[in-house]
Amino acid sequence: MHLPRSPRRRRAVWATTSLTAAAALLAGPIPALADSGPSAAASVTVDAALTSAVKNGGEASFFVVLKDQADLLSARKKKSHAAKAKAAYGELRAHARSSQQSLSSFLDKRKIGHKDYWIANTVQVTGGQALVAALAKRSDVASIIKAQAYELDDIETSDEKVTASRTPSAGTASTADGDETPEWGIADIKADQVWGQYDNRGEGIVIANVDSGVQYDHPDLVKQYRGNNGDGSFTNDYNFYDPSGNCAADGTPCDNNGHGTHTMGTMVGKNGIGVAPDATWIAAKGCESDKCSDGNLLEAGQWILAPTDHNGQNPRPDLAPNIVNNSWGSRDQMTPFYEDIVDAWNSAGIFEAFAAGNDGDGVTCSTTHPPGSQVSSYGVGAYDSVGKIAKFSGFGPSPIDGTAKPNISAPGVDIQSTWPGSSYNTIGGTSMATPHVAGAVALLWSAAPSLIGDIEGTRALLNEGARDVEDTHCGGTTGMNNVWGEGKLDIFASVEKAPHTAVTVSGKVTDEASGAALAGVTVKAKNDATNRSVTTGTDGSYRLSLLPGTYSFSAGSYGYVTGTVPGVELATGQPLTQNIPLTAVPTHKVTGTALDVTGRPLAKATVSVTGTPIEAVTTDSQGLFTLPKVAEGAYTLSVAPAAPVVCNGTYSGAIEVDGDETADVRLPNRTDAGGTYSCAPVASSWIKGSKSIALTGDEDATKISLPFPVRHYGVTYTDASVTTNGLVNFLQPRLGDYGNTALPAPAQPNGVVAAFWDDLTLDKKSSVQTAVTGKTGSRRFAIVWNKAALASDTSVRVSFEAVFDEATGAITLQYQGIGGDVSQRGGSATTGIENQAGTDGLGSSFDETVLSDATALRFSPKDI
Repeated sequence: MHLPRSPRRRRAVWATTSLTAAAALLAGPIPALADSGPSAAASVTVDAALTSAVKNGGEASFFVVLKDQADLLSARKKKSHAAKAKAAYGELRAHARSSQQSLSSFLDKRKIGHKDYWIANTVQVTGGQALVAALAKRSDVASIIKAQAYELDDIETSDEKVTASRTPSAGTASTADGDETPEWGIADIKADQVWGQYDNRGEGIVIANVDSGVQYDHPDLVKQYRGNNGDGSFTNDYNFYDPSGNCAADGTPCDNNGHGTHTMGTMVGKNGIGVAPDATWIAAKGCESDKCSDGNLLEAGQWILAPTDHNGQNPRPDLAPNIVNNSWGSRDQMTPFYEDIVDAWNSAGIFEAFAAGNDGDGVTCSTTHPPGSQVSSYGVGAYDSVGKIAKFSGFGPSPIDGTAKPNISAPGVDIQSTWPGSSYNTIGGTSMATPHVAGAVALLWSAAPSLIGDIEGTRALLNEGARDVEDTHCGGTTGMNNVWGEGKLDIFASVEKAPHTAVTVSGKVTDEASGAALAGVTVKAKNDATNRSVTTGTDGSYRLSLLPGTYSFSAGSYGYVTGTVPGVELATGQPLTQNIPLTAVPTHKVTGTALDVTGRPLAKATVSVTGTPIEAVTTDSQGLFTLPKVAEGAYTLSVAPAAPVVCNGTYSGAIEVDGDETADVRLPNRTDAGGTYSCAPVASSWIKGSKSIALTGDEDATKISLPFPVRHYGVTYTDASVTTNGLVNFLQPRLGDYGNTALPAPAQPNGVVAAFWDDLTLDKKSSVQTAVTGKTGSRRFAIVWNKAALASDTSVRVSFEAVFDEATGAITLQYQGIGGDVSQRGGSATTGIENQAGTDGLGSSFDETVLSDATALRFSPKDI
């Protein structure tokens, strides 16, 4: 979100939340614009909240939901989890690309920025009544919904208590094999009995949550994090994603609320806190804090099906989790997207659990909230340690579709679990009940791997194992009612009823020479239908339950040759011990020089070997670096510039170490997240202005015609708005008094070229001009700000220009007369470009003193 930098330099923030009670849909006629695309055969439903927001000249962010839906039947028929996820992702992406093409073209022609989603076939835009009316006439549109925010379920407790240490719940017994006394909820669902009698703790299963984030290095969570390389290093790409932008830019996980860390602890926490303490976890921060905007939830939902790097690029559906927990919801009964998302997850064999909500009063029926109240979701109610339904727990039947809800109930009162700061907190809510169910599924699937990806079969076993509780005042029977659902979760009973055809494989990974146990080593078991992995414990041991068949086992860790054991036959009733010794490799010195994009030595750059425990080093004043001990093997060498980075990108390249190595590295040009534009410093070629623009004073803007069509992020423009504050804006004809921010950012203004975005004023000594050079086909068009004054100090002036190239589509920003003043050098300005939705861009600098006289930066499209 763009935030105001001072009272007078405010930046508009468009309303994107609607947390009021359910809004009725309007199906009545809405005036349409001419040339609105395909004519609708019937009226499109338009959210009443949106209709209200855009009347009388208002604008709002909203979603255009398309009628056409992807066919995921073929994905459901695939055998393995990875194959299901790949097929579902491929079909959803291809279908969205095809079905959204006409709508995207319609929006692009009208200079309307948009963000497109594929997991639900929808496009997000911002606009007013005329735009809504035009879209409502399109035959490919099903509904138009105002952007809203969901909420993390409220914490329900009379005695919230954060502690530095854990105090086990009273009345629970110690467990086998040295596990600490379990929390009351763990014992109540009999997870500890699964640990003891089946020697199973969720090994080989990956759980995710969509929540407020996770403190990844909490002592009770760090070993189970999939991004933990087991050697002191972490790989966060594909293992944590933050569409909210609240965590570090490098992808390091965070939790600015505590809720997500707490729910993750209940699923996989060590020392008696988690249901499945040997399962592996990943996470998507779909909630900014206690609110979760539907845009972020859509991005998180996509990431769950196809995890990406921390920039949201290079999706890997084969790395999708097995299970996802969702402890959030909305009192607004109109939830257009999550049935689509749940259907997509289920088609990929991903089990989802949703909180039924904390809107109950212990009596009133139909108090569940969506998505947990929707027919497609597995909704979870909450009860306390004496077996009484929680007063806050939402009851059915569903207020959306009348179906029986919740589906099941689990412990949700006075639940102690992990909390940021490496501490613990005792709180309650259906948010706390739901991760008991998610963790229980991990135990079930680990013990009975034939169920992995079988959503209906798994739900049936959870239901059959549940302990019935009679309360039919909201309808139903003892076996299934709208207060308890199927009853109290009993995972031991469900595991007992599951098919037990699996073969237990266990063993140790050791150093071949010394025999020493190797902890934190990833052991993989793979065949055509299975790809499971587990991490060795402190004693080097591992354990997996696998279906009968032929497998290849491998174990790998930094500093060792990967050990492989192919052709291992597993047969029912014949447990196997498979030890894997690893051979250590020698280490060598890696030296080199880091150069910036211009070929000059780059000082203070960070040099690291990705995914290893090798301590990163910093280049000296000559760009030199030395990594003294690198084990033999193939790695990725990374070199990241120190801020400010300007046009220096981050280098990542393969390096094979088989002796002392020299690695001289030149950083690449920076690119935006989507790889659409790259940035490079070039020789200045100043174009003098010749035609004046009628632009004066403070906070002024005017629209100009372009001498040739300019293409910006895939959209062609013939005019643009020019402002006193150093912006070229392709979307809005006029801008308000916005404070500059880093690019990209989703709030207005979007679709900009920030030549020198600061609070500027034009007086008699200043001017804004244009100029055209060259012949048709190879013209250059310059918008030139001459001696613009800083509003904060009019004695400080700056000259700069944005130059558009007809032949290449490149945009060049040039600066003249820059002296030593901090503001002149960009200390309070933004430079760069941004796409029409504010979701991608290339910010060259933000409040950084990086500009100098004759600086020139060129932003080139990827095909140039």
